[in-house]
Amino acid sequence: MTAIQRAVDNGTYQAPDKTTVSEWLDEWMKTFCAVKVKPLTYSSYEVAIKNHIKPAIGALKVQAVKGVHVQKLYNGMTAAGLSPKTVKNVAAILHKAFSVAQKQGMIQVNPCDAAELPKTTQKEIKPLTDAEIPLFLKAIAGHQMENAYALCLFAGLREGECLGLSWSQVDFEARRITISQQLQHEKKKGAAYYIAPSTKSGKPRQIEPPEIAFQYLRAERKRQAENRLAAGELWSNPDNLVFTDEMGGHLAISTFYKTFKRIAASIGRPDARPHDLRHTAATVAIASGADIKSVQDLLGHATASFTLNVYAHSSDQMKKDTAARMQSYYDNLTAKKA
Repeated sequence: MTAIQRAVDNGTYQAPDKTTVSEWLDEWMKTFCAVKVKPLTYSSYEVAIKNHIKPAIGALKVQAVKGVHVQKLYNGMTAAGLSPKTVKNVAAILHKAFSVAQKQGMIQVNPCDAAELPKTTQKEIKPLTDAEIPLFLKAIAGHQMENAYALCLFAGLREGECLGLSWSQVDFEARRITISQQLQHEKKKGAAYYIAPSTKSGKPRQIEPPEIAFQYLRAERKRQAENRLAAGELWSNPDNLVFTDEMGGHLAISTFYKTFKRIAASIGRPDARPHDLRHTAATVAIASGADIKSVQDLLGHATASFTLNVYAHSSDQMKKDTAARMQSYYDNLTAKKA
């Protein structure tokens, strides 16, 4: 009995397939991703496939790809100075594409399973300090984006969530904000902005930030009413967005970022990013005594363990505070016995 016959008998034989990785990725994107993947995610897939996967293994036949080929792809990206997170994102895309190929009977095993990703390290977060927070609030005072930055700081919103927030999601009476959409921008030339009807986690959340957040929202409502009156018939805010320009249009994410960087530099924090306002909200909440589950709900993290991992330094401080309170308790007991 030949090797081919034995493979046929035990169900492992595959007929030769001339499909290349490039051809399969195009088919996978068109048939399996176009209808189920979010536009922004789809654009990120296109970029990763074009810039990393196709140049490295695109010419290989799908059936010929082995773990060593995938490993060389990862190694090459790492050697080029790309971050472990970027390599991990590309690996996730490739693994999904080969998983579908496996389900279609094109391959027996997923070659990505035989490759190892570079080790990732948790980046240290750098929220604004207690001394920097008042400096930042002073620096943004009177700026067009003052209220947007303040909301990110006091409510822990992501940039897209803040810029995509609509007035219908703000309940002043209940002091509650519903986060269920975000402003997004496709990652391709000439791409337009759009409102994505979901959050990063895919799940809406309701938050109850401190009263100061609503003070800034009321200020924004007044500012927007004045702009609308001045713009007259030219005013256009079809998505009923909270944060707009003078004509009702959405604010650009790139402008939001660049402006923040200039303001942060002016208070001695050129390294800070808008996302660090979200980190600041979380660390302030923890320092104020909030439990990790409450912080998880505020930020919209999938699990409390993820929140705990990201803000481990804050939890360490909480442990010290807890130890101090326990010591005080025992000291009081000892004093009573004496």
